[in-house]
Amino acid sequence: MEAKKRFYITTPIYYPSDKLHIGHTYCTVATDAMARYKRLTGCEVMFLTGTDEHGQKIEDKAREAGITPQQFVDNIVTGDRGILDLWKLMNISNDRFIRTTDAYHVTAIQKIFRKMYDNGDIYKGTYKGKYCKPCESFWTESQLVDGKCPDCGREVQDAEEEAYFFRLSKYADKVQHLLEDTDFLEPRSRVNEMVNNFIKPGLEDLCVSRTSFTWGIPVDFDPGHVVYVWVDALSNYITALGYGNDQYHDYETFWPADVHFVGKEIVRFHSIIWPAMLMSLGEPLPKKVFGHGWLLLDGGKMSKSKGNVVDPYILAEMFGVDALRFFLLRTFPFGSDGNFSNEALIQTINVDLANDLGNLLSRTVSMVGKYFGGTLPQGSGASQAEQALAAAVAGNADASGSLSGEGCQFDGELIGLAAGLRSRYEDAMEHFAFQNALTEIFKVIGRANKYIDENAPWVLAKDMEANGSRLAHVMYNLLETLRICAILLTPFIPTSAAEVLRQIGACEACSTWESAAAWGSLSGTVTVQRGDNLFPRIDTDKALEQLEAAAEAARKAALPGLGIEPQLEEKVDFDTFCKSDFRAVKVKACEAVKKSAKLLKFTLDDGTGVDRQILSGIAMWYKPEELVGKTLMAIVNLPPRKMMGQESQGMLISAVHTEKGEEALNLIMLDDKIPAGAKMC
Repeated sequence: MEAKKRFYITTPIYYPSDKLHIGHTYCTVATDAMARYKRLTGCEVMFLTGTDEHGQKIEDKAREAGITPQQFVDNIVTGDRGILDLWKLMNISNDRFIRTTDAYHVTAIQKIFRKMYDNGDIYKGTYKGKYCKPCESFWTESQLVDGKCPDCGREVQDAEEEAYFFRLSKYADKVQHLLEDTDFLEPRSRVNEMVNNFIKPGLEDLCVSRTSFTWGIPVDFDPGHVVYVWVDALSNYITALGYGNDQYHDYETFWPADVHFVGKEIVRFHSIIWPAMLMSLGEPLPKKVFGHGWLLLDGGKMSKSKGNVVDPYILAEMFGVDALRFFLLRTFPFGSDGNFSNEALIQTINVDLANDLGNLLSRTVSMVGKYFGGTLPQGSGASQAEQALAAAVAGNADASGSLSGEGCQFDGELIGLAAGLRSRYEDAMEHFAFQNALTEIFKVIGRANKYIDENAPWVLAKDMEANGSRLAHVMYNLLETLRICAILLTPFIPTSAAEVLRQIGACEACSTWESAAAWGSLSGTVTVQRGDNLFPRIDTDKALEQLEAAAEAARKAALPGLGIEPQLEEKVDFDTFCKSDFRAVKVKACEAVKKSAKLLKFTLDDGTGVDRQILSGIAMWYKPEELVGKTLMAIVNLPPRKMMGQESQGMLISAVHTEKGEEALNLIMLDDKIPAGAKMC
């Protein structure tokens, strides 16, 4: 017996964010559709996704939240409406989920780092350059765009620290050959970008450890360093199969990966850094990296920081998971950017799913029920001539003129289009052209709806004695067309496709990949089972109003229990206000005041050359060590006063509010570029 073909497909592992948006689902839904397609064709599939959970940004966010980094990532990954919940909602069929905090991954990364070090490809040095904290990316001055991060457009900061480096430059020629002379990276437009922007200007060695934060995998032979994201995150594709650990034993079975699906913003990491690392390890390279486009909103990439997030939970609850999955892959070519809008989503649902597919199913099943009591009579199935025509079309032969008799033209056109569908669909899917695959399906669905009008079953039904046989055959052709389309829609709308097959009475044997190329597989005496309307038509204006209301409710829910002190009614004249001297101050030292649970003592540089001491009751919100070096705002001309026996020479300015019934306080932090003593006005 021939062994199953194996197929390994991955998404990038997602960086935990405290707000998930529809853009996060795009790549994962596409990967899921590809994995389901390969399973449908009979492949043994490994579909991997997961989360990249280390780094300075997470450490900082956890500190701000007053919890540990592990608690922070656990809340986002496994918590209510976290990443695992989102994948469950979107009906993602991943076979494995990796977290970079998993113990087996930690062990494997330490082995990988050491192996590259022992090979002479990792060495210790000092990093000095530009760093984007949100992207956790290092950049050279020449790579910046208008002095900002080329990926996200945010400000970068100077960084200097001891670090280990990977000899990426050593592999520049091999990587360039891989990109230019093979089909390793697609779409092809990404190749020119990688070669011209990163390799030809001179591929620099890569910083692969950090010492300025601790939330990461320690370098086991130099514990002051943590392994940086390139080695930690990228290696998940092999550690999740068991490379370097005993958790799994699938490496020999599935590696090399057939394809990594990644967003275009991380193509550089996957098409340059990742293959170079594998070359260093002496391991096979993945067969392909496919860099898809972004979902854009109002012309810009979806981003929580930009405030243009679209909540997939709201969309799924209003329109259904399958409708949302369908829209993402029907509307946008996978390799290009796509402009998301609620109007486009609703229009796609109404036109393709409600008007075309839903209407075809409803009309066909209803007519079989009305005219034949739900079961087609003997002799309704495909004739030998029709089966021969279908086989010829499926084999790409010239099958014109193969049918004769009443209605043969209409039958032949529909059967020919449906019989050749699987071949056209397969070609599109193998090239990750999901939109094209769906276009081919809906050409057939559109032709079937036209076929109803051409044959006018309601007219045939007026004389069942004369036309009953023809009417039954028309119904059979419609059901058979629906069967083939539903099989091929399964990767995209799995729940709805299964419901189509159930309603038309398709058995398990005639719901397979093989049967999708065999016209006439459905029983000629099939019994239909009418169900609910699969995709009800949406009232656009009403739905848009509901979406706006839901978005507003979500915005309000993001600030639970937030309370702001009412503004004072008593007015202060301008001259009195001007007497208050607000200055920028730099924190030189900060410590807890003994025998006080609230007070911190600050030693401040106020620009006068003489240290200023201020006591502030903020110990329950801040740790002393995290404030040293910060630039704060203080009023410096208040009369000194004694607190716990020590003199306080002014007051630090804070914002105070209540959240979830408890008082919350935030010091006013100033840009560190502002010098000590600068007057605030």
